[in-house]
Amino acid sequence: MFKTIKNALKTPDVRKRLLYTLVLIIVFRFGCYITVPGVDSIALNEAMGNTTGIAGLIDMISGGAFSRFSVFAMSISPYITASIVIQLLAMIIPSLEKLTKEGGEEGRRKINRYTKILTIVLALVEGIGIYLSYKSSGIFVDDTFLTGLLVVTGLVAGTSILMWLGEQITAKGIGNGISLLIFIGIISGLPSLITTLWSLIMTDAGFSTTGLLLSIGILIGAIILVAGVVFVQQAERRVPVQYSKKVVGRKMMGAQSTHIPLKLAMAGVMPVIFASSFMTFPAMIIQIFVPDIASKTGFLAGLYNFSIATSTSNVAIGYSIANALVYLLLIIGFTFFYTYATFNPAEVSNNIKKNGGFIPGIRAGKPTTDYLSSIISKLTWFGGFFLALIAIIPMLLRFTNLNIAFGGTSILIVVGVALETVQQLESQLAMRHYKGFLEK
Repeated sequence: MFKTIKNALKTPDVRKRLLYTLVLIIVFRFGCYITVPGVDSIALNEAMGNTTGIAGLIDMISGGAFSRFSVFAMSISPYITASIVIQLLAMIIPSLEKLTKEGGEEGRRKINRYTKILTIVLALVEGIGIYLSYKSSGIFVDDTFLTGLLVVTGLVAGTSILMWLGEQITAKGIGNGISLLIFIGIISGLPSLITTLWSLIMTDAGFSTTGLLLSIGILIGAIILVAGVVFVQQAERRVPVQYSKKVVGRKMMGAQSTHIPLKLAMAGVMPVIFASSFMTFPAMIIQIFVPDIASKTGFLAGLYNFSIATSTSNVAIGYSIANALVYLLLIIGFTFFYTYATFNPAEVSNNIKKNGGFIPGIRAGKPTTDYLSSIISKLTWFGGFFLALIAIIPMLLRFTNLNIAFGGTSILIVVGVALETVQQLESQLAMRHYKGFLEK
């Protein structure tokens, strides 16, 4: 690994890309400390000292930018939501689907343009919602229209800058720009985690043996969790495919053997993101129209507490149990939805048949479709339960006195982005005949 980094730094092109990415990451982290115009810093420290619920979830993703009410407070979440919406629309609107599959480079540019426009619209709506939610908290210098305009404009501009930074990292850096910004935002909570573990070991009464054992247990559990995520994300079921001899022009092409790689977690982290957005959406809407909902009772208050139970433990145990069960079912449901939306067994079966191929022991046509559907179903059940388990287990820590900054979604995103980034760097080094991370 260290030799690969050394070789990367010796390569002018790769070194330039690494340094360019590092500069943009530094710009991103500096921006997290620039407060939006119109915010009273003193009142902000008092009001945002302990962010929980939806605010805590956004603050974690944004790397603490939300609690500082910086220009990057909304993080890149509007862009993620816009991308998800465009993907879903492409599944039901024929023109968008054709543009996505057959549009080529021009189609990708149009899809990217639509995503950007939708991102600005969603950022504007979310910015207005955040302003209305905190208008009565006293963190703004006044409640005039001009102040509101400055706040909303600052938030939307921050999201636009993050979107641009992500594109620049993808085009001129090491790739995965948007994902890398989320990755940096999440791992910026590591110092807080280290502080929490240290406070368990060194208490006010002095050294704590119980705290030391608990800290070691947490670290071992985290390592096992990360190892499990890596194993499942990298594991795949290989379905063998045999192609018979055929005439191409004047040549007889020999039989070929290949395979179809089917991932255990084919949907990746998307079902967890979908489920989290679905669960927290009611709380975000309710909080916009009823800013002091946390202090009220009734149906709306119950729905709000049920919705925020995903991201906080400051609710009744009943809400947390119900939320966990619904959250688990949603993750499994979205896993099936996203898997079958991205992998069509009938289409794959037809492509194999058209190219003169077959799966050994399985007849071409409908039997192949049924065989692939059976495999996908089993893999999806496993992947759905695994994602649900990873997402729910860290929620149990909220019923303890531990303030752990990482959740299941965070771990999945961090590990996924890290693997993708390593592969990106590996591919760039492989073109220059260097040994990489993945070579033993």
